[in-house]
Amino acid sequence: MQAEIISKAATSSNPKNRLSKPASIGINAFFIIYSLLCIIPLILIVMVSISDESMIVREGYQFIPSKINFDAYEFLFKDATQIIRSYTISIIVTVVGTLLSLIIMALYAYPISRTDFPHARFFTFFVFFTMLFSGGLVPWYLVYARMLNLKDTMLALILPLLVAAFFVLIIRTFFQTTIPAAVLESAKIDGAGELTIFIKIVLPLSLPVLATVALFQTLTYWNDWFLSLVFITKEANITVQYLMYKTMLNIQFLANNSTAAAAITAAGGEFRFPSETVRMAMVVVGIGPIIFAYPFFQKYFVKGLTVGAVKG
Repeated sequence: MQAEIISKAATSSNPKNRLSKPASIGINAFFIIYSLLCIIPLILIVMVSISDESMIVREGYQFIPSKINFDAYEFLFKDATQIIRSYTISIIVTVVGTLLSLIIMALYAYPISRTDFPHARFFTFFVFFTMLFSGGLVPWYLVYARMLNLKDTMLALILPLLVAAFFVLIIRTFFQTTIPAAVLESAKIDGAGELTIFIKIVLPLSLPVLATVALFQTLTYWNDWFLSLVFITKEANITVQYLMYKTMLNIQFLANNSTAAAAITAAGGEFRFPSETVRMAMVVVGIGPIIFAYPFFQKYFVKGLTVGAVKG
């Protein structure tokens, strides 16, 4: 019986909503090609990172290395303690920062999404204003480094990225367009308070937009190196992205500095830095965790982004 209903519904659907076979094939082919264009560079990066440096210089980048060599990873992990420490800092900052960011932005977006909140327009404009104007880099630095005294602390890597005005507006719009006001009113009639409504009704219904914002915030925290550059002076507290950035600068300096080359050669060493392969190895080390984290958010990603951005 159910199969017959589905069959009738399929046959009675509007033909105008159907794609022709050539159009369907063309769209599928386009997205297949687009997906390959996204995946192939990642494969090339991995292959180059395990290639021999001399082969890269002679033959260029290859998908199938003529000689496999792990010198780039050995070079990076000579100071494995620092890499593990920086990875730990990055993971803690990313996890804690993303969770706190979601909580604060959702708590801000919920009141301004309610039509019965008298100051909703003011607080919406307040957060929107920050998208257009900022105090500048120097006041921003002085607030965190001098006023809050957060220099060389993990909070300095979390607080500056905690609230993004754009995501607050996305969450607010999702609340307004997706969660029926009648559901909230019925919960009030049943005696539920605002906090109970927010935790037990609003948040469970908002998983798509929350997961979407969480993905973006995870990427933001994980890829950030600027905050470490500005606020962190101790090597023990830098993130893995800033560590990779410093490593790349050091390699470029040593590879292009003839004085450094002469000093290493005179000391009996061999002046050979796997600069190209190290760059690719740093990319692999830096993006690895994000690639594994993305599938957990993927099913919510498109729905949360599109539904939350329908209305302004």
